[in-house]
Amino acid sequence: MTQKKFDLEERFVDLAACIATFCHDLPNDFTGQYYGNQLLRSTGSAALNFGEAQGTTTDKDFVYRATITFRELKESRVNLKILNKIDYGNKSISLGLLDEVEQLIKITATVIKKKR
Repeated sequence: MTQKKFDLEERFVDLAACIATFCHDLPNDFTGQYYGNQLLRSTGSAALNFGEAQGTTTDKDFVYRATITFRELKESRVNLKILNKIDYGNKSISLGLLDEVEQLIKITATVIKKKR
């Protein structure tokens, strides 16, 4: 039986979907809307730019898109840390999301280094 290769794109899609669900449950006040909207944008952008990176034709273009992905993930990490610090959202879910973001940051950094 052949083991299926892990799909990195699927991890980005899952992260963006889980973040959307997490943000849906944030308090509907200015703080919740501000950080929730920003988190939705940064994780969505990370997923979309990673997908776009896979379609590039040169290593330079790939590194450019992957670097955008990396920066958006780092923004998402800080956002989740802020939300945890101010006790917004489900703490156990946000810690799981933060762990996944950390893992994707490390993977993306490694991929970028290998392509340079």
